[in-house]
Formats: sequence, structure tokens, C-alpha cells
Amino acid sequence: MTAFDPRITPARPDLAAKHLEGAVAAARFVDGQTYEVVEPQAPVRRAPSPDAALLTEALMGERVIVYETTEEGWIWGQLQADDYVGWLPAAALAPAGPPPTDKVAALRTLVFPGPDIKLPPLAGISLGARLAIVRPEKTFAVTAGGGFVPAQHLARLDATEPDPVAVAERFLGVPYLWGGKTSLGIDCSGLVQVALTACGIACPRDSDMQHRALGSAVAVDQSFANLRRGDLVFWPSHVAIMCDATRIIHANANRMAVTVEPLAEALVRIRATGCELASVKRL
Repeated sequence: MTAFDPRITPARPDLAAKHLEGAVAAARFVDGQTYEVVEPQAPVRRAPSPDAALLTEALMGERVIVYETTEEGWIWGQLQADDYVGWLPAAALAPAGPPPTDKVAALRTLVFPGPDIKLPPLAGISLGARLAIVRPEKTFAVTAGGGFVPAQHLARLDATEPDPVAVAERFLGVPYLWGGKTSLGIDCSGLVQVALTACGIACPRDSDMQHRALGSAVAVDQSFANLRRGDLVFWPSHVAIMCDATRIIHANANRMAVTVEPLAEALVRIRATGCELASVKRL
């Protein structure tokens, strides 16, 4: 049978998605049910345990196709946005409600229980979270669940940012978190995915996927003089974005944060760990 990437293929030896029947081997095949994330963000883990490795995160309003729910309170499913497969806490999901109409355009915003900023907020949600808005009220947008979000922090779902670098720069100083993709913590490929998605550019989750799927290779010489803003710089298991002709922005474990630094310095430091530059891609 055809080999599939397990990160984006809802198939295990004991269970697989019905649409994969005949393509993968599994003990049984099931139709999935559509749920949505109702918490600010939901961890997607390698195994059904709070101690399992964080693979990625799903943001509020994202749809998840659920194939299994365990008695211990975990679901196994696939994110609709980027096809990633993993285990999520069942408490963070609910059957899908009204389709989202808007998305969070600020780095982070708050959900209030009423149209008053003096009220204790119910939640903080990150850039890219999706909301079903039912009406405006004063300076707020009211969600289908009854929450009040500052209208100035939202944009229509089909709105796009003009510059992925400017989006990435909003995350400067955000802590590095393996698997993270919010303003509370983010990793290198998560930063690229969030930035490109905000600009309407479809982007897979992991850096190796991004390397294969995005842009066209740029021929570079030792001076790197032809690089420009928005180019993606790839190493094995790492990715950065060119801010301009000489500097990159990236979420990195060296500083444990999203930082800007000269490309030349990053090349030397990363080479010292045994990793050479893989390529530069231009969107």
C-alpha cells in the first residue's frame, strides 16, 4: 500500500478514517464527526496524556474531525485547517456550531461576559482564532456563544494581511514553545504558519513540510546579497523569515524566544551545531 505521512494521515493499526479504506491497513474504519475548539487553544499531543509531546495547537474556532473519543477524556482526530493528526483533550471541543465569520487580527484579545471592559474577562485568545459573530454591540462584537470581543481586534474571515514579516514581527519576544502557535508560546514553523495563514497563504505545519510545499528555490552565493524580505530560510528542522536583505526573524531555542538577528550570525551559530543551510525559498 502507499506510504502516507502519519502526521497528516488519520490512520492507526487499530483505527482509520473511512475515506482511507483500501488505501491503508487498519482493524476498522470509521466516519469522523466535525467538532470545534471552544477553548482559547487546545494542545494536539502525540499520545492521550497530558505528559505526551506537544505536536501543535488548535486555536478557538478551528474545526476538528473526530474519529475516536476515549473514556479518559481524549479525542483522536484531524485538524481541518492543516490536516494535522493527534490527540486533543475532549473538554476543549464541542460539536461544531455556527460557521466562523471573523478571526482575531490582534496578537491577543480578550473575551468579556458583557459590553464592559471593566468586567473580568472570560478568556484570552490569540491571533488567528476564529469566531462566529452574531451582532455588534457598542464597541464590541458578540459571539454566538455570548462573549463580547473588542470589534477593533477582529477582521472578517476572508481578510488578509499584506506582509507575513509584519505579522511575524508582532510575536517578537514571545517565548519559544515546541509545538506552540500562539502569543503565549510558538515554535519556528508555527511562526511561519501563523504569519503566512494571516496573509491568505496556505501553509503546512512542520518545517520539512514547508520546505517541500512553499515557494521556489533561490540561488544564493556566499554573500547572500540577493535575499529579500519574506524569503524563507531553511535548515534541517528549522525555518526563519528574512526581515530584509541581512536579518532574519525566527522562534529559536537559542534565545528561547522570537528574535531578530543577522543571518550571518545565525549561520555561524547553527553551523556549529552541525546543521548547514538547506535552502532559501521565495514565495
